[in-house]
Amino acid sequence: EVQLVESGGGLVQPGGSLTLSCAASGFAFGSYDMSWVRQAPGKGPEWLSQIRRDSGATYYADSVKGRFTISRDNAKSTVYLQMNSLKPEDTGVYYCTLQIESYNFWGQGTQVTVPS
Repeated sequence: EVQLVESGGGLVQPGGSLTLSCAASGFAFGSYDMSWVRQAPGKGPEWLSQIRRDSGATYYADSVKGRFTISRDNAKSTVYLQMNSLKPEDTGVYYCTLQIESYNFWGQGTQVTVPS
């Protein structure tokens, strides 16, 4: 059974930093690209970043480019999202996701709150 468990969210002041983790199990972690998606209150999901399975390439949405860094540790089956220079508009629930064949798996999410 595929499981994705996010952690590391919390309340942080504007300009602060957080590192999110996503512990994965139930599949061959090193064989799949991993992504982070967030959902702000009252809005639809927003794709943020992806890391390719071999860690050779990373991709970012314009809204987080230069502030967020995605990484992975295949030995620990964990993907990370380092978030710097946080803004109130970064508030939301953050999910790690992956696609296996035609199915998208999501974790339960972790809340990040940046007050204005």
